[in-house]
Amino acid sequence: MSSIIFVIIISLVCLLGFFNEKVTKLTYEISLMLFSVVIGGILLLAATLTKGTDISGVLSQANFINIEGFLMEGVLCFMLFAGSCHIKLTDFKTFARQVSVLAFVCTLLGACFYGFLFYGASLLLGLNLSLPVCLMFGSIVAPTDPIAATSILSKFGLPKNISFLIEGESLFNDGVGVALFVCFSGLATATSSGGFFSVMLREILGAVAAGAVVTALCFLLFRNTKSKTLGIFVSLMSVSVSYAVCERLGFSGAIASVVCGILFSALRSRFCKDDSPEKSETFDTFWETLDVLLNSLLYVMLGLSFVHILQAEHVVILALTAIAANFVARLGSLSISSLFMGRIPDGYDRLNFIKLLTWGGLRGGLSVALAMSTREMLPEQIYYVILGGTYAIVFFTTVVQGLSMKPVYNRISDSVRLRAK
Repeated sequence: MSSIIFVIIISLVCLLGFFNEKVTKLTYEISLMLFSVVIGGILLLAATLTKGTDISGVLSQANFINIEGFLMEGVLCFMLFAGSCHIKLTDFKTFARQVSVLAFVCTLLGACFYGFLFYGASLLLGLNLSLPVCLMFGSIVAPTDPIAATSILSKFGLPKNISFLIEGESLFNDGVGVALFVCFSGLATATSSGGFFSVMLREILGAVAAGAVVTALCFLLFRNTKSKTLGIFVSLMSVSVSYAVCERLGFSGAIASVVCGILFSALRSRFCKDDSPEKSETFDTFWETLDVLLNSLLYVMLGLSFVHILQAEHVVILALTAIAANFVARLGSLSISSLFMGRIPDGYDRLNFIKLLTWGGLRGGLSVALAMSTREMLPEQIYYVILGGTYAIVFFTTVVQGLSMKPVYNRISDSVRLRAK
């Protein structure tokens, strides 16, 4: 990211955040994306009028904000570490079955359901998409985004255990989504990347091993230093080295980052009970602040880039189709997955649990980054179909579902309370 682009984006983060705090009072992350979309639209309209050409002409000259580079080659590991370093390993042991079913079974089913649904829709719309391409599209939008889930859903007063299931699913289904993407993109481009299970095992088990080994070694330094700043530097080293090793060896750097965060949380709670309050508070404050900053930058970047979906043909029909297919696929995958989950916590029955997670399945920058990575492997027209559909889903789930999440949750909570009486 160039210095001028960074200055513009950080300025928008501050100005839009201040405006939202004083005037609109929306959920912070939602307001950043929504207002950035509006600003992007105004800039597009102004450029169209001043250049005396149509919108397509202006868009063809515009450059993308490099969200893929920002995430995959920049800050993704730190965002995932920040989201997972406060997860308690004891909670995961309690709900290992539920989280595993949601992260593995639900993601796989969601990708396949979406792929078949969108393939059928593409035949009706005349988009000329193959089934492997549609399945690849499904793998892009099936995983729920940990950034959106942890930063938005946590503000609505969800019960602790249900909140943990949502966050756990979002953090762990990334590796499954990446494995699916590798397999389906190989089919779509007539190349071989190995079977699904071999790819998934390599992506996940390799990442877990790398993350665990690096974190264990780095934690020896963390445990034996009394410096609060050096402790933060060690945590930064741990997650960045883990991510770099995994990227070099072909593992999932995202999963390794999550493993680092969870292990750091577990090891701190066990071996750092005698640390000074200043060291613990500084660590928590640093990662919370960094998490908010990076999330804010991402949401503004997503909002400003949203106008580029206009380059896709049949953009309105495409967006509506993508959103509808995503909703149906999420509902179907959760309905089947919930049969294998066992006990659902906090007094939720299957129906209310499915409703909550269907509407709470937010998507974010990870999906956009995967969609952007298909630029070199797909024809331009098909690439813009995938990118446009992904942007539509991200915008709808973040803004529309995010804004309506609280009343939806309140209605479901009332139903749960009535059922308990």
